[in-house]
Amino acid sequence: MRVNTNFKSRIAVKVLASALMLWVCAAAVCAETGTASAGGQLSLEQLNARISRYTPVEITAPVNKLSRQDRRVLDKILEAAKIMDPLFLRQAWAGNEALLQKLEKDKTPRGKAELLYFRINVSPWSKLDQNEPFLPFVPPAKPPQGNYYPEDLTKVEFENWAKSLSPADKEKAIGFFHLVRRRGGTGENARELILVPYSKAYREFLDPSAKLLREAAALTTNSSLKNFLSLRADAFFSDDYYASNVAWMELDAPIDVTIGPYETYDDELLNYKAAFEAFVTIRDAEESAKVAKFSSCLQEIENNLPMKPEYRNPKIAGISPIVVVDEVFCSGNANYGVQTAAYNLPNDERIIREKGSKRIMLKNVQECKFRKILVPLAETVLSPANVKEVKFEAFFTHILMHELSHGIGPTKLTINGRETTPRQELKELYPAIEEAKADITGLFAMQYLIDKGLIPKEIERAMYSTFLTTSFRAVRFGINEAHGKGFAMIFNSLVDGGAVVLDQASGTFSADSAKMKIATKELCGKLLTLEAEGNYAGAKDLLDKMAVIREPMRKALAKLTKVPVDIYPIFKQVE
Repeated sequence: MRVNTNFKSRIAVKVLASALMLWVCAAAVCAETGTASAGGQLSLEQLNARISRYTPVEITAPVNKLSRQDRRVLDKILEAAKIMDPLFLRQAWAGNEALLQKLEKDKTPRGKAELLYFRINVSPWSKLDQNEPFLPFVPPAKPPQGNYYPEDLTKVEFENWAKSLSPADKEKAIGFFHLVRRRGGTGENARELILVPYSKAYREFLDPSAKLLREAAALTTNSSLKNFLSLRADAFFSDDYYASNVAWMELDAPIDVTIGPYETYDDELLNYKAAFEAFVTIRDAEESAKVAKFSSCLQEIENNLPMKPEYRNPKIAGISPIVVVDEVFCSGNANYGVQTAAYNLPNDERIIREKGSKRIMLKNVQECKFRKILVPLAETVLSPANVKEVKFEAFFTHILMHELSHGIGPTKLTINGRETTPRQELKELYPAIEEAKADITGLFAMQYLIDKGLIPKEIERAMYSTFLTTSFRAVRFGINEAHGKGFAMIFNSLVDGGAVVLDQASGTFSADSAKMKIATKELCGKLLTLEAEGNYAGAKDLLDKMAVIREPMRKALAKLTKVPVDIYPIFKQVE
């Protein structure tokens, strides 16, 4: 099948890309990134400089801890996970597959660099440069519709069409698992909008992936893993992911796998459609046991969130597991641009209300990011006193609290008698608001647990200095991206509240712990209230005014040319 041919090609290119990455990083790390000329053409030097912002890191996991039988199961799961790469390639943009074939034919140094940067971005647009094109003869702006909708579809046309649908079809139109297409042909109804289920649109990928998942299910002796793999294979054909998402929440196995359509960030038009991805990981039982205590604190944190009591959830669903893992492999939407350090799923509000959500902490990825990026970044942008306070424990714990915070706060709204959700009301603004809410609520929650004696008091100063450093790390992802946009807004709010202080002489920043507590609580309440009220206008006004890069931050960012923006994973264990 064509899918299998693509797998072989991808692995070969990944090995080649790894070698090229090492060469590029050594040769171009000090170069200026520059601006693309007309038509998206970059010089080879500029292209290499952009590539050098991703430092290559070999990702390894303790696969040797698995039994021989579990390693056979792992092999099947890895083959299924690889299929998410070509599937997501098609989802991201309609022109991707033809462009990839063209790029693979060019064996010149420039051609190899273009191919590598295309693979990093899974598109001809650079995520770290406000989605500026880096290849010629492509649209000058990344289509916000991706390949989930017709490229000429507007929000107004979609909303008018959705109003005309039956309740069942409207649910599909604004749901995760149906594409929107035009009927086509030559008749008078050619431009009519129709729904196409994922199971039909991506059948050539989902058939072999489901087969491999079922083979893995037949091999494993772990009942929870067998149940999840079987139900997820079924979901690929039914487009009903509820049962398999519940099974994933209950998964308790040495191999922890996430595979399927999950995040909606790539739908930049409406934030409705889910992208396919996979994380294949090895569970760290000892570390998972250490952090499990935090799940039991969620209801207490919810009861003390700084918003109106009627907006709080009186009963948070009870499962909410926290799992610490080491990543073996990731693919699809999980492996492009900035690498995921942790995630909180599922995004189905029904499951979140009924059972909570599951938090996965990718510890080996976090350690790489802290060592390769956060420490050298802190040494450049923070005052000397604050640099000493940047600690991995604070970095890890805030990421954990960030993921836990996705599961608290408003999830179900009633507006003028109409039941809805924050995601549906805030539309394309929701990712940035929700990520910012999780970041600042995570910080608020850490302080709350410190005050209650559940987190050691000595982590407090490290917490604020590490969070401040993380602000610069996230903004470098680009403020067109949800995490970067959210952190730009947070940073400016903290500056305006006097919590982040600029040393004019050195151009470095420091955190005022006392004022950080006050500013954090105020911003936390503001973001939670925007979600609780489904306030689209208020969210837009806040992001328009505050999600910008002001001059002091711009100057600090300009000093970071030798510090990588993120890691580029190399999965030698798999390849």
